[in-house]
Amino acid sequence: MFRKSFLSSLLALMLLLGACSPATPVLPTVTPTIAATAAPESSPTPTSIVLIDGLGRTVALAAPAQHIVSIAPSSTEILFAIGAGAQVIGRDHNSDYPEQAKKVADIGGSDVYDKLNTELIMSVKPDLVLAAHITPPEQIKALEDLGITVFMLSNPTDLNGMYDNLRTTAKLTGHESETETLITSLQARVKAVEDKIANAQEKPLVFYEIDSSDTKAPWTSGPGTFIDTLITIAGGRNVGASLKDQWAQISLEELVRQDPDVIVLGDAVWGGITPELVKQRGGWESLTAVKNDKIFPFDDSIMSRPGPRLVDGLEAFVKLFHPALFQ
Repeated sequence: MFRKSFLSSLLALMLLLGACSPATPVLPTVTPTIAATAAPESSPTPTSIVLIDGLGRTVALAAPAQHIVSIAPSSTEILFAIGAGAQVIGRDHNSDYPEQAKKVADIGGSDVYDKLNTELIMSVKPDLVLAAHITPPEQIKALEDLGITVFMLSNPTDLNGMYDNLRTTAKLTGHESETETLITSLQARVKAVEDKIANAQEKPLVFYEIDSSDTKAPWTSGPGTFIDTLITIAGGRNVGASLKDQWAQISLEELVRQDPDVIVLGDAVWGGITPELVKQRGGWESLTAVKNDKIFPFDDSIMSRPGPRLVDGLEAFVKLFHPALFQ
C-alpha cells in the first residue's frame, strides 16, 4: 500500500516538473521560404485647398499661396484688405489702392490693349495669379500655358457676393479669421446705413454718370449693377434702373423726362468732369439737380471695383442723398 502510494506520488511529481520545463525546440530540416509581399502603392500628396473659380474651373493649391500676383485692381484691394498684402509680389499697374500696393512690382496692364509682362511674372515665380471678371480670357490662357496657377474671382452682383469673394480669397491665402472679422465690420456698417435711412421721408431720383463724352447720350449704370444696388440701399432711386442693359447710354430727352434730383459724377476723377462743366451743357439747365446745385464729384474706382470699399461708397451715397439725416 505504501509502495503503490509512493509510486503514484513520484509519477505526479515527474509530470509536474515536465510541464514546468521548457520544451526543446525542434529545428526544421529544410530552409523556410519567405513569401514576397507587394510594396504599398504611394498615394499622391493631398491638396489642402480645392476651389471652383469664377470660370467654373477647379483650382487646387497644396497650401495657402505665399507669392501672389494680382492682375485686377479689385483683387489687389481684397488681398490687402484681408491681411494678405505682404504675400503680393506683383500687381497690374491699375492697382493703385491702398497706397502700399504701389510699392509692389508693376507687371503690366489689366486689359487687352496693355499686355501683361509675362517674363516678369515668370521671374518672380508666383504660386498663384489672382484675376477678376475684367481679366481678358486670353491673358488667363497665356499664363496657364506657362504653367502658372490662375484663379478668377466671381463677378458679384450684390454685397453678399462681394463677401463670398473675400472668403474665397481668404481660403486661398490663409487669412480666414481676419476676413470674418472684416466681413462682420462691413455688415455692421451697412446695417447702420439701413437704420439711418429708415427715418428718411423721401427717396431722391439719382443719375450716376459714368462717361459723358457724348453729353446728349451719357453712359450710366443700369439695373443689376453695384451702383444700382447701392443707390437703392442708400435710400435713392436709380435713373438707369429703367434701362435694359447694365451699362448703357441714356438720351438727353429721357434724362430730362425723368428729371433727377441728384447727379453723381463718376467721371470726375478720371475724366475731369466738374459741376461747373455740367451746368454749361446745352439742355441740362432744366434738370432739377442742376437748378438746385445737387451735382457731386465722385471717385468711381470705389464703385467699379467690387471689394470692401463698396461700403465706403454706400456711406458716401447716403450722405449725398440724405444730408439732413447727418445734421
